[in-house]
Parts: sequence; structure tokens; C-alpha cells
Amino acid sequence: MENETISRNFIEQIIEKDLAEGNCETVKTRFPPEPNGYLHIGHAKSILLNYGLAEKYGGKFHFRFDDTNPTKEKTEFVESIKADVKWLGADWGDNLFFASDYFDQMYEAAVKLIKKGKAYVSDLSAEEIRAYRGTLTEPGREDPYAGRSVEENLALFEDMKNGKCEDGSRVLRARIDMASSNINMRDPVIYRVAHMTHHNTGDKWCIYPMYDFAHPIEDAIEGITHSICTLEFEDHRPLYDWVVTELGYKSGPEGTPKQIEFAKMYLTNVVTGKRYIKKLVEDHIVDGWDDPRLVSIAALRRRGYTPESIRNFVELCGVAKANSSVDYAMLEYCIREDLKLKRPRMMAVIDPVKVVIDNYPEGQTEQLVVENNLENPELGSRTVPFTRELYIEREDFMEEPPKKYFRMFPGNEVRLMNAYFVTCTGCEKDDKGNITVIHCTYDPASKGGNSPDGRKVKGTIHWVSAEHGKSATIRLYENIVNEELGVYNEDGSLNLNPNSLTVKEGIVEPALMEAEALESFQFVRQGFFAADCRDSAPGAPVFNRIVSLKSSFKLPQ
Repeated sequence: MENETISRNFIEQIIEKDLAEGNCETVKTRFPPEPNGYLHIGHAKSILLNYGLAEKYGGKFHFRFDDTNPTKEKTEFVESIKADVKWLGADWGDNLFFASDYFDQMYEAAVKLIKKGKAYVSDLSAEEIRAYRGTLTEPGREDPYAGRSVEENLALFEDMKNGKCEDGSRVLRARIDMASSNINMRDPVIYRVAHMTHHNTGDKWCIYPMYDFAHPIEDAIEGITHSICTLEFEDHRPLYDWVVTELGYKSGPEGTPKQIEFAKMYLTNVVTGKRYIKKLVEDHIVDGWDDPRLVSIAALRRRGYTPESIRNFVELCGVAKANSSVDYAMLEYCIREDLKLKRPRMMAVIDPVKVVIDNYPEGQTEQLVVENNLENPELGSRTVPFTRELYIEREDFMEEPPKKYFRMFPGNEVRLMNAYFVTCTGCEKDDKGNITVIHCTYDPASKGGNSPDGRKVKGTIHWVSAEHGKSATIRLYENIVNEELGVYNEDGSLNLNPNSLTVKEGIVEPALMEAEALESFQFVRQGFFAADCRDSAPGAPVFNRIVSLKSSFKLPQ
């Protein structure tokens, strides 16, 4: 356990050491998404980690779009990412930036490297560059264009900038070490030609910097002290330090900006890959990047997850140096824990069958007072209409029940929640043998759900008035992939679950018709549900099940 505690806080230890040794005065962190898709639950960890560190040390948090690749970037993605970061509670204040804000400085930085003899223009194709680069066991070979003079390189690079070169015909490479054991240091490409319209700069540029060159420059310009990224960038750190050192932003590895790597958060049995989600969207298997079956932040928000539940989940996962997987059930645990004391417990019948209480006065409506949440009296109470005809869940009645079935069956007495004891007397069926109506009698003395003679019943059933209840669309979600067979098929395609969405027309108590977009409730015995923010209309909510009520998941000790 002691080692685990240390590993959770290793980034904080580095920051505290830097502050103590004077390597930085004010902590500055950043979240740098590429606007080429929607963010997912893994990004939430990075957002909250970077924002949380800046907040903890009284520093500043920057929100910056790494928009150096116009081929995949869209304003739609920029806006969705802004909404996600804001929803999670990471307040960037005035510190919203774009990598494209610095394209002029990046161009000047490249010119500086050329003048220092640290960069050159190459005419090799992408395939040739790969071939010259060598392998993990064999060193690379020198680029045949590496001998160009500074003057020639400056002229060629300007030609690239001025649109005189076709896409793919030339690149600018950093001159580092073709024999390096780290392939990233074997004269990496730092600029390429791309005649593309950029969402932010339009057609001003036809050359664009590579991420590994642009990112450290962005950090340095903004004064970022700790550039926190995931483990796959560990082998890129020497290049990060080379760029900021060669450009004079720092003199040694202890200075800032400093790259620190932490482990990604992998969730079991979920789809986070952008190309997979893009295909699901394009094939209309899901209704968009925010379909509630996905784990994009927008999808989780639409499904009814709260920022508090995501923050708690990220905190429970901790910060580590080694990759590991987290059970999706932990995320579900966090939303249950967050909602169970906050939200009212309402009655909704998802698969309704009618019940007639034969000895209850016809035409009478009683307004029963019901506690909104028995575990949290502060949520107050409401009134619910009770009538002679009701709906209950079809599964709460069996004509010939097995042993230990305590719900409704002929001759058995049960409690209608918050109402009366009723005894089933029989049922009606249609021509196919399906139950259409259940008949009962009630005990008027048991109002409130308790009998004055002290007799006990083992079954309690929720219900909705047939006269006053309202029809509502209710969506029940399962994992979009088949967990038992695995996420992927042998050919790499997704192993889709055909039952990932079930749509029901249920009957809900009248108060639920006033639900606002994203407002959530506990449906008694069914789970937590939220009004869909896209498909609901005033007075006609569509309810998404956020999570069922029960789980075998337990927090690790």
C-alpha cells in the first residue's frame, strides 16, 4: 500500500521539488486536445489532473487546442471539447489558446534551427524516410539531402511556405542523430507541405508543423512548467527537450517546460478509438458522437452522468506510472453513489400490465403523500394520485409462481408502495394467453402501506395510476459491444451487441412529465434515469437509463 501511495502522487512530488529548488515560481499546466473528434472518459482524467494540479499549487491552467493537422480538424470538435471541459468544471478563465496562434513563431523557430545547421530540407518521400530511418536494432542512414547548405535550406523552406512545392514533395527535418537508439531522434520531420484550409487560419499556410515540434514550442511560449502527457510519449521526451533547448527556452533537463508521463486510463469492454466511433456514427449504428452507449464525455453527460461522479471516478483511479485497466463497473458505482442521496425516487412502470382493485370506489382519486427519498428527508415529499385502476410491472405478477416468489399471484397479499395492502383474486387473458388485467381487493385499513393488526407482507410493488399516469419513452442501454465474446472480432471489427438499446413505452407518475433536459431521477426498483437532452420535448420527456440499481462491484480495499 505504501508504494501505491507514492505512485499516486509522483507528479506532485516532482512539482514540489521544482518549486523548492527554484526551477519554477508559478505552476502552469495545460490540457492540449487535438480537435479531431469528441473527448472520451480517458481525456477526463487528463483534464482533471492538469486542472487539479494548477489549482492545488495556486498556479494557472491553460486550455489549448493542438490544431496542427487540418486534415481531420473541425470547428464542431472544437465546440464539443469546450463544452466538455467546461462541464467537468475545469475553469480556464482567459487562458484559451490554439497551436495555430503560434504558427508564425513556429516558422521563425524552424528558420532559427536551419541557420544553426540543426535542420534541413529533404526531398525524400515518406516511404524513403521510413526506409532510411532504420529499425529498433539497426541504425538509420544519413539523408542524401542532409548536406545542403544553410542558404539552400532557407531558400527551399521559403519555397515550401510560399506554395511552390506539392504536397509530399518536401519536408523539413531536424538534424539530430541518425544512429540514435531512440528512433524519434533520427532526424525527425518537423514540417510538411499540406495545401489544406485550416479551421482557424484559413489558407494562410500551406506548410504545417509536426506535433512533436509544435507542442514543446507552444508550452514554452505559454510558460507551461509541467507538460503532463500519457506514457506513449515517454520516448518522445528527448525530442521535446531537444526542441526547447536548441531554441533557447531552457538550458538543461531540470528547467521548464518539463514533460512528465503518466499512465492512461483504460476502461474494460468499452470503445474509445476515434476511428471505431466514427464508423459507428457513419453507419448509423449510434445516433452521433454523444450516443449514450458510448463513453465520450458528451455521451456520458447525455446519458445522465454528473461531473461529480466523473471527478470521483478519476480520483479513485489515481495517478500511476504503469498502464492498467479499470472495470467499467467502477464508473457505474461512482454515479450510483453520487445520485442515491441527491435525487427523488419516483414511480415508473416500464412494461405495464393493468391492475383493477375491484372493491375500491369507482371514480375516486386519493392524493397520497410520498417521501421523495427515504434516505434523505431534506428532499421533502410530493403527492401521487392513487385510483381504482393502476399499472404495475408485468414481471411483478405470476399466475403460477415458483417458491420464494413474493410478488403478486392469485391468493397472495402484497403491499402497493406507499398505498395499501392488496390481495390478488385472479386475472384475465387474451386469446393468446397473455395476461391483460389483474384483479385484486384492498384493505382500506392498511393505508400508507401498514396494517393496524400488525400482519406482515413480504412483497412491495410500485405502481402508477392508470387514469393519471402518463406515457413516456424509456430507453434501456447495455454495452454497445458483446462483453462475453470480447470487444473485437478476429478481423479487428467491433463485436456489436444487438441488444445494446431497448426502447419501451412506459407509464410514469404525472410529476415526471415536467422533467427538464438532463434532470435525473431514481425510478423505484429500475435504476437511475435522466431526461434526454436531445430528444425530449416540453411535457414529453424521453428517459435514458443511466445505470441499474444493483451491482456486484466493490471498491478495492
